[in-house]
Amino acid sequence: MNGAVLDLARQIRAGERSAAAVLEATLARIRAADARYNCFTAVTESRARQEAAAIDARHARGETLPPLAGVPYAVKNLFDTAEEVTLAGGRVNAANPPAPRDAALVARLHKAGAVLVGALNMDEHAYGFTTENSHYGASRNPHDPARIAGGSSGGSAAAVAGGLVPLT
Repeated sequence: MNGAVLDLARQIRAGERSAAAVLEATLARIRAADARYNCFTAVTESRARQEAAAIDARHARGETLPPLAGVPYAVKNLFDTAEEVTLAGGRVNAANPPAPRDAALVARLHKAGAVLVGALNMDEHAYGFTTENSHYGASRNPHDPARIAGGSSGGSAAAVAGGLVPLT
């Protein structure tokens, strides 16, 4: 895990920054840049606000916070997130019902205190190398938007490289 993630978690645990303030800054970056990079297939703003508020409430009560308390993250849209449709990059999945529960990875990150801000673009059914998704568009390289971000996790790579989230 990179030092910036650990430092951010330390700042939140120490009360130097609130999880809510970190989240709002993250959402602002997503709103400002995602149209250029096309990283996200969904932004889970309501859920993220609830998770950040829960971290801040635990801090206010003087509880020991978990290791990733308040750190925003997003997951490849291959992982189930409760109450969201898992697209796996495919249009055929868009009519599926929302996932009834979080995938194990998402549940573990939640337990560690991380705040889920959304689902990320990917190659259709994780089968590809470019993240030039014919249904949801290509994820662009933040260092040179004329180029692709790679794949099949290009949305994840672009979200971190573009500074939209510190962790995917």
